Amino acid sequence: MASRPENVGILAMDVYFPASCVKQEELEEHDGASKGKYTIGLGQDRLAFCTDLEDVISMSLTVVQSLLEKYGIPPERIGRLEVGSETVIDKSKAIKTCLMQLFQECGNGDIEGVDSTNACYGGTAALQNSLNWVESTAWDGRFALVVAADSAVYAEGAARPTGGAGAVAMLIGPDAPLVMERSFSATHMAHVYDFYKPNLASEYPVVDGKLSQTCYLQALDSCYSRYCAKFEKRQGKPFTLSEQADFAIFHAPYNKLVQKSFARLVYNDFMRNSSFVEADVSSKLQPFADLSLAESLVNRDLEKVAQQVAKKQYDSKVAPSTLLPKELGNMYCASLYAGLATLLHTKTEMLDGKRLLMFSYGSGLASSLFSFKVCQGRTPYSVSQIAEKMSIAEKLDSRILVDPKTFVSTMHLMETRYGAKDFIPVSSQSTLRPGTFYLTQVDALYRRSYSRKATASKPETIASNGTNAAA
Repeated sequence: MASRPENVGILAMDVYFPASCVKQEELEEHDGASKGKYTIGLGQDRLAFCTDLEDVISMSLTVVQSLLEKYGIPPERIGRLEVGSETVIDKSKAIKTCLMQLFQECGNGDIEGVDSTNACYGGTAALQNSLNWVESTAWDGRFALVVAADSAVYAEGAARPTGGAGAVAMLIGPDAPLVMERSFSATHMAHVYDFYKPNLASEYPVVDGKLSQTCYLQALDSCYSRYCAKFEKRQGKPFTLSEQADFAIFHAPYNKLVQKSFARLVYNDFMRNSSFVEADVSSKLQPFADLSLAESLVNRDLEKVAQQVAKKQYDSKVAPSTLLPKELGNMYCASLYAGLATLLHTKTEMLDGKRLLMFSYGSGLASSLFSFKVCQGRTPYSVSQIAEKMSIAEKLDSRILVDPKTFVSTMHLMETRYGAKDFIPVSSQSTLRPGTFYLTQVDALYRRSYSRKATASKPETIASNGTNAAA
């Protein structure tokens, strides 16, 4: 009898984001916002966005093809492909089916999985499904592939600076360098209208910003409590941020909320047992010890003090994962995993044996808190190899900075493209990096065709009927 797969987790990763971006500082001035509102108030630096040449499908095609090529993975070695996204291209046809074009030449149509959708949580659902498949009796020995991708756009106004765009691909299998600690995972689900997209004629959401932040923090509280209970039951000792979490990564609608979220966990540790935090931290949080849960969520003095006392831990445990979320903006389903990619990039040689705590949140709502243990040097890949192959620094350096007027005009163009048919993109292909897939046409029947910008060889065209043709 064959042994069951062990140490299941992330074997390999790649990340993609559009080259076009705008500075948040310049966007503040263009919008007439107070200085620092987007950069200090939101904690953001730049915002990545798609032109009409790119969409969630093209980004997903790019990141999947890149991962397969960089790691030399034959397409027939993929047995499951899951996509997490809330960017609606078609109300019926899954993004995953579009990605099957990459497996057509080798004849691999035996790939399970479709799309998972619930706001920014879809990527986590796709990851969980893929882990479950590898760990189940259904596993046939092949890899699973998870894609988390979104183009996050908002109508003109206060929410627009919280947009962004990007895609992350993750290869799932046994003996991974990033092993999911399945027995500790905790989930919180509820029914709320904090962020939703009821108008199918528009890609813009309806947002209750204050409610969404409250829901995010409530979900974090609930997940953390359940995670800690499971950890203590199985490990026989309490879980604390200072002792058991080496790094913490959060879904990042904007970085200021990430700062508040980590501070919230420090406050949670204090409320569970004041000895779980340092003495000086405990003394500063003591005035808030008698607040009810509801009161603590809206108490601005507590919020301020908690961030102050948490800053030292934040700088060491959280800040190393914030580069891409701050530089690219909110990537919805890809946001949390872009944070993970950032951590691998910034702390490559310091992660062996470390526990990475991760919080995933999707409005509506769905949330989970889970963790990975890093096992550097596992075969066939290592954290160092993953970091090198993602080439994050090179990708950031190759971005094209545009002025706010160009950004706004592009957003106006994209509004006309949403749900449209019978058009050819007008944006310049000079904004695309080599190897990037891009939209070439949407025909009169809404069928989308893509091509790939040349690398060392001629580009490949993927026709609307799904066949490959020389460009």
